[in-house]
Amino acid sequence: MNTQEYVKRITENISRVVYGSDETKLLSVVAMLAGGHVLIDDVPGTGKTELAKALAISVGSSFKRIQFTPDLLPSDVSGINYFNAKENEFVLRRGPIFAGIVLADEINRATPRTQSALLESMEERQVTIDGETMALPDPFFVIATMNPMEYQGTFPLPEAQVERFLMRLPMHYPELSDELRIVEKSLAGTDTKSLSAVVTDADRAEVMREIEGVFLSDEIRSYIVRLVRATRESEKIRHGVSPRGIVALARAVRVYAAAMGRGYVLPDDVKAIAVPVLAHRLIPNAQSTLRITGSAEELVEYLLGKVPAPVV
Repeated sequence: MNTQEYVKRITENISRVVYGSDETKLLSVVAMLAGGHVLIDDVPGTGKTELAKALAISVGSSFKRIQFTPDLLPSDVSGINYFNAKENEFVLRRGPIFAGIVLADEINRATPRTQSALLESMEERQVTIDGETMALPDPFFVIATMNPMEYQGTFPLPEAQVERFLMRLPMHYPELSDELRIVEKSLAGTDTKSLSAVVTDADRAEVMREIEGVFLSDEIRSYIVRLVRATRESEKIRHGVSPRGIVALARAVRVYAAAMGRGYVLPDDVKAIAVPVLAHRLIPNAQSTLRITGSAEELVEYLLGKVPAPVV
């Protein structure tokens, strides 16, 4: 199975229960194949949990949901050794982080200490409990959500931690036709339980080999680097994208090109995913006087129009 067919099967299966946000579905699969994680920053009730569940079922992976709250402890995420009086020994109780796909719901409601426990697992793909280090499942994919409408009682993620996510994606309100389908689905009792896996581990291994062979020319590499460097030189941006962003964009763009059915990367591939990969990695300058509103997404779009793309 090639990457294009692999991604198509998964996204079509997700679309059976999650209506609208087609780009978010596609890019979630791209991020998973690129070995990254996704931050969904949008209003509640738009299907973020359904998306994560449907993705896990589609790829045949285990799934856990963690509801982040201020009283959540790091051990509630990673697990704990407890004393079993009956057996007279300590027993490991693994936390929900030990799953192939983890939904970290409203991550900004937990304390920084608990947030760090999750983000460490995301970065290292391992968990240390009482000095013992254990590997997490492979693949391991985290979808974290934040609610942009409520900030009381929340702990905003520091910029350095937000950057650990490969992409930040929206989950907008559905169109009218999609909302009518949502009502119909709800009344019919249709949910993720009606789904089944549509790809196998063998399919994924084949896809990963194909992605490794996707050609990234010197011209495209230079374009990616120049685009990222432009975020550090713009007077509209207080803090630009770090070298980690260059690596993230290069990784993601190869997967995206393969998902489009090509064995090579085009400048349009970079333009297609630059915003979700780069926008959350920069901080706009509040004192900017240029004639655009200055949101991070708009700034990346602005730079895409300024940095010359190679002709291929």
